[in-house]
Amino acid sequence: MLFLIRRLKMKKTSYHHLNRIQAELLDKAEKAMKMSYCPYSGFSVGAAVLTKNHEIVAGANVENAAYGSTICAERAALVSANAKGHQRDVIKIAVIAKGKNHPSSEITAPCGSCRQMIFESARISGCDIEIIMSDPEKENVMISAISELLPLAFGPNSLKSPS
Repeated sequence: MLFLIRRLKMKKTSYHHLNRIQAELLDKAEKAMKMSYCPYSGFSVGAAVLTKNHEIVAGANVENAAYGSTICAERAALVSANAKGHQRDVIKIAVIAKGKNHPSSEITAPCGSCRQMIFESARISGCDIEIIMSDPEKENVMISAISELLPLAFGPNSLKSPS
């Protein structure tokens, strides 16, 4: 069986080349990162989602001594947006992180669980959510879509029975 995977179209840029909305979203993610609770890993992550009506909802990672109970910033932002009634409205998400062992020039991308949740949000919002990922200094920024970060994804259509 042959699978064709399209070439990724991720765009590398810098903070200064972002449009106003992308920059504001990344700034809100950076602000949220300062609220991170990460006593075990020392890895602070902030995320901010943009809704169709231009509301920004932020989240930060929250660690727990029972490691499996930890929640990532991206999922925290998505859950907060859902609690505000925006589950079907997410169009963009920005992610920024820094840590004691994290190189200052390294871009942080969503983990697998976050990619899955972003993909689900993309399907119910009807758009290919844009993901803005940055290094801690906002010198290196990468812009992608969830379909590029999670090709051949498992989602709502995977659970529908054939008619």
